[in-house]
Amino acid sequence: MVKLVEHLGGVVVAFLLCLCASPAAAAPPAASDFARFASIDSVTISPDGKHIAALTSPDEQTENISVWRTDALATAPIVIGSSHMRFLNVAFLKDDRLLVTAIQTFTAGNRRGHLTKSYVTDLEGREFKPLLPEGHARDAEVAWVNSVRDATLLNRLPLDPQNVLVVDNRVETEGDVYKVNVYTGAATRVEHSSEKIAGRQVDLAGEIRGRQKIDYDNGNVYFAQLIKNPDSGAWEEHFRWYAKDREPMEVIGFTDDPNIAYVASSKGSDKTGFFEYDIRNRRILEPLFQHKMFEAEELIRSTDRADYGRVLGFVYLAEEPRVYWVDDKLESLDKGVKVALGIKTTPVDWVDPGTGARAKIAVAQGADANIIGWSSDRSRVLVEKSGPKQPPEYYLLTTDGKLSLLGRSRPWLDTTALGDTRLVEYAARDGLTIPAFLTTPPTGIFGAGPYPAIILPHGGPWARDFYSWDPSGFTQYFASRGYAVLQPQFRGSEGWGDKLWRAGDAEWGQKMQDDKDDGAKWLIAQKIAAPDRIAMFGYSYGGYAAMVAAIRPNGLYQCSVSGAGAGDLAALQRDTFENRYQREFQNPTIKGLDALAHAREASIPVFLYHGDRDQIVELQQSEKFAAQLKAVGRPYKFTKIADMGHQYITWMPNMGEQQLTEVEAFLKNDCGAGGL
Repeated sequence: MVKLVEHLGGVVVAFLLCLCASPAAAAPPAASDFARFASIDSVTISPDGKHIAALTSPDEQTENISVWRTDALATAPIVIGSSHMRFLNVAFLKDDRLLVTAIQTFTAGNRRGHLTKSYVTDLEGREFKPLLPEGHARDAEVAWVNSVRDATLLNRLPLDPQNVLVVDNRVETEGDVYKVNVYTGAATRVEHSSEKIAGRQVDLAGEIRGRQKIDYDNGNVYFAQLIKNPDSGAWEEHFRWYAKDREPMEVIGFTDDPNIAYVASSKGSDKTGFFEYDIRNRRILEPLFQHKMFEAEELIRSTDRADYGRVLGFVYLAEEPRVYWVDDKLESLDKGVKVALGIKTTPVDWVDPGTGARAKIAVAQGADANIIGWSSDRSRVLVEKSGPKQPPEYYLLTTDGKLSLLGRSRPWLDTTALGDTRLVEYAARDGLTIPAFLTTPPTGIFGAGPYPAIILPHGGPWARDFYSWDPSGFTQYFASRGYAVLQPQFRGSEGWGDKLWRAGDAEWGQKMQDDKDDGAKWLIAQKIAAPDRIAMFGYSYGGYAAMVAAIRPNGLYQCSVSGAGAGDLAALQRDTFENRYQREFQNPTIKGLDALAHAREASIPVFLYHGDRDQIVELQQSEKFAAQLKAVGRPYKFTKIADMGHQYITWMPNMGEQQLTEVEAFLKNDCGAGGL
């Protein structure tokens, strides 16, 4: 039995927990409530289960690392601060050593962006060492490039008490692998790289036994999977996949049998699955894990010395990442915490976009509870309760069945003022099934609709949304203000199967855009959206889609909002063509409507905004589009956000708040006659 308790005695990090009563009347949360840093985030547990570490914020404007003893949660934690870099995440390398990733802005000549660095420190933060000892570059240009690159953790080597495997990303030694002692900082190179090596896989003994090589066959780029022969130790090619085919197949792990590996493959199927592989006979054996409806994503294995490497479960991508547990203990704990935390589910009729197969799937109502970490012996387990209406909150579960609250990420948010999210599907005009997430305003405040509505396409476009808390605030901020928000998983979205993904090839601004428009029409038909009060708002690729919404003569949208939009399709085609791999992998799919070339055809008001440190989509993309609108007198607004990069990790609280408030003001005041 799982018993829920709250550790509120002593000094249990009072700044993490605010159990104040919610106000009687649910008012819309302020933009700052979504934008400021979480009180607790990036929660992790040590392999021996004796410590928990997390990012914490005493004021929601700065971030620290806090470290607790699991046997004394009511005692104030050790707090580690940063003087010049902002912490992004924290994880345990060893029982008493932390891997910390930090970020800061950089300026070098006309280059302005952000750099991230990985450090190793003890549980008190007495000394921060780079994950890989820093070397000396041969000239200033190489030194600058090295400054924005970082070492990458390849393997934590759970059975090794002192060392980890690290990949060097610096120019002269790029791809070399080192065994690094996390206590002394000593690094020993264990493998030289070459420009053709793309990835490595480590066996249960900590030896690199798999790697991928990039090469050419009659000018065609391919990836070859190399595996060390279990008898001779020689590297041998086993299978390959071509960039133009986009059917990856790779080793994802080795077993305690030196002849058997695990591979992931989507070849010949709409969904990626996991398989056993016979190395000596070069033959795929029986499936290890395949889901008929969803993509297999990750293999979960034991790090305990007693059963090291045993498969504990499989992650697959449904409406959210789910785990199919094969470990009885973790499966039982998973079920127990869902009951203890009051998780309820709703059956949803599901049609697979790839095969048309039908099934009922259980989707959590507003929030789910999931195991996110555990000690090596699985005696202490971390649990996260979160969902589209529930900011994450974290718990520790111990072997006596006690479930202790560690902290709530946003205790100041009144969730009764937030919208309800559900998984839906609708048919595109050509019959393709399009999944989507629909968030509607709280009916107790805004009634049953129809509502003003926002079509919110994700970035990528090779990406997808999940049934989860949106840290940007884009969905719930606007739902709390009476807007219905639809997040269409349009063709070209990844993670829903091969058919939906490939259906977006060369359809930028065309069928990909039809899917978004058909989502708007579906909202109208369902009487969810008022037909004369719909806008499109997107970021990155979604920003491109918002530009296109202003250009295409569909009559559906009263205005559009583009954040960091990549409107210059011709430039994107050039950039991907210059890279030999991208030329075959993605470049052929980037065809369709060039938003910048047609900017002067915009027929609705447009709001463009962009961070001035964006290194992914150049600021000029939005500036050029705005200049075209200005030249022909089209209504528009353009905002440049100081020091903001492209990725969410570069956003400071004031940047997130500025986005939400300026978009809201534009929708209210400038989105067609009378606003949205």
